[in-house]
Amino acid sequence: MPFVPRPRVLFVHGSVVNGDATWAAQRPLAERFELVIPNRRGFPPGPDVESVDYEDEAAWLDLYLEPGTHLVGHSYGGVIALFAAARRPELLRSLTVIEPPALAVAQGNPVADAFAESSTRLWESGPHDPETFLRGFLAAVNAPAPRGGFSPALLQGARTLMVERYPWTAEIPFADLEATRFPKLVVSGGHSEAFDAVCDVLEERLGGERAVLPGAGHAVQRLGEPFNDVLADFVERAEQRSRT
Repeated sequence: MPFVPRPRVLFVHGSVVNGDATWAAQRPLAERFELVIPNRRGFPPGPDVESVDYEDEAAWLDLYLEPGTHLVGHSYGGVIALFAAARRPELLRSLTVIEPPALAVAQGNPVADAFAESSTRLWESGPHDPETFLRGFLAAVNAPAPRGGFSPALLQGARTLMVERYPWTAEIPFADLEATRFPKLVVSGGHSEAFDAVCDVLEERLGGERAVLPGAGHAVQRLGEPFNDVLADFVERAEQRSRT
């Protein structure tokens, strides 16, 4: 029988923690897929950075994109993935985004607008201490803060978070994305009206599938098996579609 390579899944992490930490619960999928989990610039074990721009990060992903890649992005990594998919659609077999904070797509929704305004206040008028800033950010996205002091890795993630280009102002390249033919999946955790509003717009504009998986807040992938089952089914159906 001819050798059939495993589907290749590229995971793009968001803010605060690196790829190894973000996608730890997806490691069991290595039995079925080739998992590619880079650590973005500014995250351990790499050095600090002076700034982070989702469009620059999308271009940086070219290092990891190959023909037939299934691209998965969480949070800020979801915004990056949307821009990367628009840049290199010929390389993708599918796109999955998990609660990308692209709040501008839901402009006019009162909850999404309020979230964008509070995020701007945090970045422009919030505390300059990385630990205090990070606690405010985690509360805003319904993510638990660790007990006690933060590790050096989390403090580095906080410093990187503080120099991000605001994702809530991103102008998602819908015209380019709507012209693509690969399947799209939009995932939310059912914990935030603002994120649900964003995901609802993405589902409609991208013509994608939608999954709502409660129980882990913003970090839906940390559910492990429930999320993995949804993602694996989506990836395998996209593989079958590519062969027809």
